[in-house]
Amino acid sequence: MSLPTRQIGGHKAAINNPKVSDEAKEHSRQAIDELESQPETQETRAGYEEDKDEVRQNAGYKATLKNPNVSEEAKEHAKEVLEERGAI
Repeated sequence: MSLPTRQIGGHKAAINNPKVSDEAKEHSRQAIDELESQPETQETRAGYEEDKDEVRQNAGYKATLKNPNVSEEAKEHAKEVLEERGAI
C-alpha cells in the first residue's frame, strides 16, 4: 500500500477512537477528504481493490478444490480458473 492509503487508514483509526477529541476527529475527516481526492490515491486504491478481489476469488476456488461436498464438475471449473490465473 502507498503512503496516502496508510495515512487514510491512520485518520480512520483516529475517527473511531473514543479517546480522540472531536476537534482531532474533524481534522482527520478533512484530511481523508483531501487525500482521497488526490489522483495517485485513487489509482493505488483501485489497483489494490482489484488485486484483493482476485486473491479472495482464488482462495474461494482453492477451497472448492478441497471441499468434499462440491461436485467434480465444480472442482474441475475451479481448477481451470486457477490454472488460467497461474494461481496453482
